Amino acid sequence: MKTKAWLSAVRLRTLPLSVSGILIGSGLAAMYGSTDWVIFILALLSTLGLQIISNLANDYGDGIKGTDNEDRIGPKRAYQSGALSRKELKMGILVSILITLVFIGLLLYKAFEGMPEYFLLFTVLGGLAVWSAIRYTVGDAAYGYKGLGDLFVFSFFGLVSVLGSMFLFTKYLTVIAVLPAISIGLLSTAVLNLNNLRDHNSDLSAGKNTLVVKLGIKRAKYYHYFLLVGSFLCMVLFLVLSKSVWYQALCLLAYIPLALHLRKVVRVQVPQDFDPELKKVALSTFFMAVFFYLGFNIFL
Repeated sequence: MKTKAWLSAVRLRTLPLSVSGILIGSGLAAMYGSTDWVIFILALLSTLGLQIISNLANDYGDGIKGTDNEDRIGPKRAYQSGALSRKELKMGILVSILITLVFIGLLLYKAFEGMPEYFLLFTVLGGLAVWSAIRYTVGDAAYGYKGLGDLFVFSFFGLVSVLGSMFLFTKYLTVIAVLPAISIGLLSTAVLNLNNLRDHNSDLSAGKNTLVVKLGIKRAKYYHYFLLVGSFLCMVLFLVLSKSVWYQALCLLAYIPLALHLRKVVRVQVPQDFDPELKKVALSTFFMAVFFYLGFNIFL
């Protein structure tokens, strides 16, 4: 058995971030009086499946392209280290896709039974999500190698995840809901930006033209400030416009470690020092989402 290798390949530390959008969207739905535990659990499982597909495909895609070379700073990849073969990774991706599609199918059946137009629309979105999870690094036209990763992360981890999960419950959207969707999208993009700041040198040498490679380290840091400050302002504006009470604003506590994180980013001089900052932003985003969910759900 290669349990340790598979656990490494699915990158457990990335999974909390992946469900943050579902927590925010479910909290928004609860604010409008709509909850359903079955939909909530199936949405979480579907999102976790998509993240695992993305992680395995990223390991595979970067591995066969030679991006994960000996100079890579982050955790060793399964394919790069030889822990999993190319064939094993491909099979793992396929199995993950099949399981995730089952979860997505059950989710859409539960949410949109008797609503074929919505079922069809979200089936297309689910297919696009699976496609984007794979094509980030896999294939000659991998968008992660063209500096488009940030756009896809913002769209799928933010707008699609938050607004899509809210719609599963409510069957409608509101203008104000866009603000927390943007907020979580910006934070998710900040995690990717940190990853790309850490991997700048190896990506540059391997021809992986991430946005950080295109911008350079200095401007990518400014971009990082914009992502975090923009997220904070969007969340504050939402809380003000929604006339939230004090316990619903507790989600803003997550921005305290993020502010300390920004001070650290200013001082980073060598790429490997960006690696521990990844966990700080990912966990802060997750706990912000948890407090948001509790504030608009459990305590109502």
